[in-house]
Amino acid sequence: MNDKIRTVILGYGFSGSTFFAPFLDLHPGYELVGALERNTKKIQKDYPYTKSYDTLEVVLSDDNVDLVVVNTPIGTHYELAKKALVSGKNTIVEKTFTNTAQQAKELWELAKAKDLHLFVYQNRRFDSDFLTYKKVLESGKLGKVVEASISYDFYVPKVRGDVHTEQADSGGEFNNRGSHVTDQAIYLFGLPDAVFADFAAFRPDSPVEDYFQVTLFYEDKRVKLRATDISVNNEYGYIAHGLNGSFLKNRSDMQEERILAGAKPKATPWCEEPENQEGVLTYLDEGKKIQEIIPTEDGNYYNYFEAVLQTMTNGAPSPVSGEDGYKTMLVMDAARKSVAEKRIISLKKEL
Repeated sequence: MNDKIRTVILGYGFSGSTFFAPFLDLHPGYELVGALERNTKKIQKDYPYTKSYDTLEVVLSDDNVDLVVVNTPIGTHYELAKKALVSGKNTIVEKTFTNTAQQAKELWELAKAKDLHLFVYQNRRFDSDFLTYKKVLESGKLGKVVEASISYDFYVPKVRGDVHTEQADSGGEFNNRGSHVTDQAIYLFGLPDAVFADFAAFRPDSPVEDYFQVTLFYEDKRVKLRATDISVNNEYGYIAHGLNGSFLKNRSDMQEERILAGAKPKATPWCEEPENQEGVLTYLDEGKKIQEIIPTEDGNYYNYFEAVLQTMTNGAPSPVSGEDGYKTMLVMDAARKSVAEKRIISLKKEL
């Protein structure tokens, strides 16, 4: 491999220009070679040193490309990632990883067979609010955690038109925000024993679900995952109740907002959160109730790309592996089956 990881993005729309190109351009361990842009050629306007590829075949036949980012609509992920792996390219696949767990397993096994690196882009593991939640859970101050909730609300009361998030094969809030909260839950608590889910479409003429609530059943706890497009005043993003305390935290990471406002990301902390968004930890210490305001951790998507680099060059653990993606899809498949059959789905017995 070259001194830098030479990388091509398979789309330069919202995802490519917000979550990938700025960080690949910033990180000294990567070379942003260019993007696949069949029609509008935009990447060279933002990054003049890059190039636009006209076809996927040209990208995959380019020996100067080490890593391909599949950040196209979800319904295309499996096909494009498979082609990239078959062509011998290390691959990052944007969430949601695939349409089904079977597709995810096939990609994971293909990467292993070809001795290639396969990553899933779950940037919300690197959000400031999630990192704070994780730190509190690991602190032990809550005692044994028996109930947890991860929410991801928006206020989008009208269907947004012809965008892939509103289309059946790649849209719906469970496919989009649901993949984030499912991954976060599995990362923190492991695979559940069973799943129950409820989806709904509340916006007029919505072609996809704009509300979901999923309960993950563990032997010793319950974890609730939820989101809605009809929330003017969002619920707490992160809640945890343990036998010795509780933690409440707003969803408040600012990286996406800052980038969309024109800010350039940094390798060092660059999105300090307002103090009024800090989480509240309440716990018992020798029978006395203690309340602490918990400073927010530094979130930075740069650290995802640093972790990918360390995996590819030094054999470090993957930040989000193909196996991780497969586990997330197992739970998402079970949730969809639960909605269709209106019952609890056992992961052990049925998947």
